[in-house]
Amino acid sequence: MAQAAVGERPRSSFSRIKAILGGSAGNLVEWYDWFAYSSTSLYFAAQFFPKGDATAQQLQTAAIFAAGFVMRPIGAWLIGIYADRAGRRTALTLAVALMCLGSFAIAILPTYGQIGAWAQYGLLAARLVQGLSLGGEYGASATYMSEMAGKTHRGFWSSFQYTTLIGGQVTALLVLVVLQNTLSPADLNAWGWRIPFAIGGLLAIVVFWMQRRLEETNAFLSETTAATERGRTMTLLRDHPREVAIIMVLTAAGSLSFYAYTTYMQKFLVNTAGFSKTTGTSIMAGVLVLYMLIQPLVGWLSDKVGRKTTMAIGLAAGGFATYPVMTAISHAHAAAAAFGLIMILVLCHSGYAAVNAIVKAELFPARVRALGVSLPYALANVLFGGTAEYVAEWLKKSHVENRFYIYVGVVMLAGAVVAARLRNTNVTSLLEHD
Repeated sequence: MAQAAVGERPRSSFSRIKAILGGSAGNLVEWYDWFAYSSTSLYFAAQFFPKGDATAQQLQTAAIFAAGFVMRPIGAWLIGIYADRAGRRTALTLAVALMCLGSFAIAILPTYGQIGAWAQYGLLAARLVQGLSLGGEYGASATYMSEMAGKTHRGFWSSFQYTTLIGGQVTALLVLVVLQNTLSPADLNAWGWRIPFAIGGLLAIVVFWMQRRLEETNAFLSETTAATERGRTMTLLRDHPREVAIIMVLTAAGSLSFYAYTTYMQKFLVNTAGFSKTTGTSIMAGVLVLYMLIQPLVGWLSDKVGRKTTMAIGLAAGGFATYPVMTAISHAHAAAAAFGLIMILVLCHSGYAAVNAIVKAELFPARVRALGVSLPYALANVLFGGTAEYVAEWLKKSHVENRFYIYVGVVMLAGAVVAARLRNTNVTSLLEHD
């Protein structure tokens, strides 16, 4: 029997589960803080952008939402390098500390009526800090959870990365639902929207304390490359250009459709389908709970049929379904009908969502894995995920909203083609350590 590599520690099932849960908790809080902005923007938009109608105000808050994505490649690059050199666990704690700072800043930020345009600049600055944090969180989290998952059940365990991503959005919406049912509309518009950001800051402190006690992965501990040679950008681009391109296309498809089906869908239900804010929020909360619960099931399935197959089928189905389903939602009058139609879209998307982290991690060796997963992902997010709401709102304002459905469908089909041409990472994974 071969001896364990230097620095490698045997993993019990309990230690794996503890590590997965610890990494998941941080991921959930990071995404809760990120999505608290989009879930509450219907209420605070007028506080920072008082001029114009509701669509104009949402367009401006969507622009700041997109601006936060500009920092994600920078965060992915810096924290990705840090994760490959100092460790996955250390990078996770740094990311959550930055998110905590951004959330508390928004919670106490004065409005336009109090300090004028400085309020808009302050909101932008806080979102840039959160973008820096989230850019690094994705790669560090995906790498940590993939390396901690055992070979036999990698699809299942790594699916919790997206389960908690959706869980963060669910939590943000549920907090808003509670506020909608406990505060008057006037109080929610005036100051109640700050509460979700304060909660996010407090949760980030708790997770920071938890993650400092996590174990490091065997893949990182066993890496023999000198620390200064790990996480090198030029090494990544020189040795793995195909993998970088693959991740960018897959992320473009998965991220654009995710934001179309989730964060933008809440506004779509209100501004296009004509539902009330409360009803739209409740529909999306229900959708996201089921969407979250589906992920481990799809991850388990991918361990049986192959991750590339799961991803390719999901993206192709979503690509063909987006136009007819979103058109039907725009004419839906019953909440149950809208709920069922959106579930069709997120079920398709789950083919990508449940396995995307593990597929990306399996394409790179340990010395550049965190950087390789995070940097192309963040770049594609800037171009496609971060601009999704803005493009949708702009096309709506131009009275050609259905072109957004076509745009989402075409990009998803491009991702499906790339996924279908992937090697089967179930048997060719570069995750060497269990």
